[in-house]
Amino acid sequence: MPSPDLAAMRFDDVAAAHPDPAFPRFHPRPAQGWINDPNGISYINGRYHVFFQYNPDSARHHKIAWGHVSSADLVRWEEHPVALRPQHGGPDEYGCWTGVVTDDGGVPTAAYSGVRGDGGHSQVVIARGSEDLVHWEQTGHVAASMPADGQVTAVRDPFIFRFNGKRYAMQGAGLANGHAALLLYTVEDMSDWKYQGIWLTSENPVAAESTPAEIWECPQLVRVPDASGASSGGAGDSGDSGTWLMMFSLWLSGDAHEHANGVGHLVGALTEDPATGLPVFTPRGGGKSDLGRDFYAPQIVALEDRALLWGWANEGPGRDGRRGRSQDEIDAAGWAGVLTFPRELSVVDGTLAVGPAPEIDAYRGTLTASQAAGPVVLPAFAEALVTGGARPGSGDASGGSGDSAVELLLVGDSSRQTVFSGTIAPGEELRVFVDASLVEVYRAGSVATTLRAYPAAGEQWQLRLPSGAMADVWELKQPS
Repeated sequence: MPSPDLAAMRFDDVAAAHPDPAFPRFHPRPAQGWINDPNGISYINGRYHVFFQYNPDSARHHKIAWGHVSSADLVRWEEHPVALRPQHGGPDEYGCWTGVVTDDGGVPTAAYSGVRGDGGHSQVVIARGSEDLVHWEQTGHVAASMPADGQVTAVRDPFIFRFNGKRYAMQGAGLANGHAALLLYTVEDMSDWKYQGIWLTSENPVAAESTPAEIWECPQLVRVPDASGASSGGAGDSGDSGTWLMMFSLWLSGDAHEHANGVGHLVGALTEDPATGLPVFTPRGGGKSDLGRDFYAPQIVALEDRALLWGWANEGPGRDGRRGRSQDEIDAAGWAGVLTFPRELSVVDGTLAVGPAPEIDAYRGTLTASQAAGPVVLPAFAEALVTGGARPGSGDASGGSGDSAVELLLVGDSSRQTVFSGTIAPGEELRVFVDASLVEVYRAGSVATTLRAYPAAGEQWQLRLPSGAMADVWELKQPS
């Protein structure tokens, strides 16, 4: 029987009562406080659990704990009590940073980065959870410390994966030569990780092009469904067949939550070294994992038949000409940070494809426009499905007169700002979601674009479509 705490607070009640018009209604988060990286994403006992870095006391990045929401269907979300907190005198005294949740012999177990003090080295800290993942026991047990390797200058963000029936872990790292790296561990016992050395670095030619960074943060390694027809056998634990995806958040010194390099990924194969028995990742290609400036620190969970990703979209001063929020405005609002919709991942002809999880269709409410052309006004909370068409006088979307871009704007009596602009080809589809101050744009067969924008009083959302393009628009509503 579920714990009484499990239905502590419904997110749609939190959102409906929130006084800030920029607060999202369809992306779950606490009513107040700072959030960033999604953590510990897992599917256990019929529920999806998403943890996240959280400061419940202010809208600033400080004394990070783990918040927790869960859902049975990826649509209706419930908020639970804070899961992990910094322990006075413990290895996580300065914060409970990024990590994962795994099933360890039937016991939900968190492995996360703990830091004792500002500027201190990260260690892998273990905590054990109740069956419903609501209650956690933090004993301060350290499973892996900073490796005694002179090349490694920084380490963080453990991630666990399975390969050929064995459990491994990796952490992101920075090296003395300025390159980013992955460190590999064998994990026969969750309480004692064995360091195996530097596994991959940004000196690899494919990695150098696709994932340049000084530290690879929030590393991920999962098998993903391959829509090209390759034998992938699902997204969960498996042997060496199939397509493997690595994803990194590309940290540069001085980022300060701006993260100009964003998030990148590598697509490749995982095989076993016949000499050592350890896995070897061989990248074949890669690229950007999101095309927006407001996306960072995603986490992926690989399930039996699908791979799902959540990312973090932060508040900020505005980028690329978009109006942002000052720190004073963020403090006054009392909250900062949003998680994206769950996104389903696949690989098509060696290229990463990212789309909203099909469950998100349940948010479609009233159809407000059908096959509309030209400027289209969107509700404050909306989905628009845009389909490209050939423009008069041209055989495709690149010829003829006029602009071939789809634009999403905020328009008022005396104000106008472009939030998104992107071309669209004949027959191509864009799905555009607006949830208060969060915009997500999905292009079929490609990666998403994540953006933040803050409507001022009297402004409305507007889609401007090129000739030949049409849009269906729905108002987003919570399903009954």
